[in-house]
Amino acid sequence: MINSSDISGQLAIDAQAVDQLRDQARRDPQEGLKQTAKQFEALFLNMMMKSMREATPKEGLFDSDQSRFYTQMLDQQLVQNLSDKGIGLADMIVRQLSQAIDKEQANAIDGAESLLTAIVGNDEKPLVSLAPGQTKDLPSQLWANLNRATAKPNFSAVSPALQPNRMGIASSSGNDGPEMSVIDQPREFVLDVLPHARKIARETGIPEHFMIAQAALETGWGRHQIRRADNQPSFNLFGIKASGNWRGQVVETMTTEYVDGTPQKIREKFRAYSSYEEAFRDYARLLQNNPRYAAVLKSRSATAFAWGLQQAGYATDPSYAEKLLKIINSDALNI
Repeated sequence: MINSSDISGQLAIDAQAVDQLRDQARRDPQEGLKQTAKQFEALFLNMMMKSMREATPKEGLFDSDQSRFYTQMLDQQLVQNLSDKGIGLADMIVRQLSQAIDKEQANAIDGAESLLTAIVGNDEKPLVSLAPGQTKDLPSQLWANLNRATAKPNFSAVSPALQPNRMGIASSSGNDGPEMSVIDQPREFVLDVLPHARKIARETGIPEHFMIAQAALETGWGRHQIRRADNQPSFNLFGIKASGNWRGQVVETMTTEYVDGTPQKIREKFRAYSSYEEAFRDYARLLQNNPRYAAVLKSRSATAFAWGLQQAGYATDPSYAEKLLKIINSDALNI
């Protein structure tokens, strides 16, 4: 039987690990700080393992998206097991944070929360791999997060963790309606849709940051939203097409589809809504009711989710998964 306080015994792709760490930090601050430091050590090992994999020659006989996907899952679990034994980094973080906490006369819970925020807020999210071929500078990434983790704790700045979990549905990326610069910055777009995404996330369990990332990809951070003939918004954030069984409002516009890997402009009919909340709710309903994406809804990592969507035929864009992963792992979602 696994002790509920031992996070290291869980799968690396467990989406609830960070929440459990937060709860543990509140119940037993010092032990929570130790467990959080171990997760940070696992993050470092994960980046190191990824860099080693990227240095390995590819394009072999058995190299494919599927093999890389399962290799990433294996690496993540190996990293979690290695971090359980430790390489000394976690102990160093605990000592440094404890000293800083003593100087500030703060409680250990704030130190654990700050470290959790650094882990959740880094470019890759907790133990989430990037798309195949996507690289980052390992030393600078490590020290950037270590400096953030050991800085003066600021509990008031901690935002709720956006937890990886599941998602999916169908259409194409890059819907190109009339190009209106509705929103100038990704941050503005996220702030605009966040309340609606958060509400639907509470109702359905679909992670809000997955939904927001999907909407950002489909609309170019809100710059290329599908609009009606009178230039009014359709509120279709997810590029969901109006199939034969759709009885709601419809808007027709040009979109990009890939045929044999070649992008082509075609005119398609899309669903239209009266609000962003209605769009998020319809999106979630389609994901849950479509058996085609049943496996995607069970995903517990950004990598599994994104590549699962592409393999299930969510979009015709061959780079859809990589684009989605880039957005999920970006700082723009850290609001």
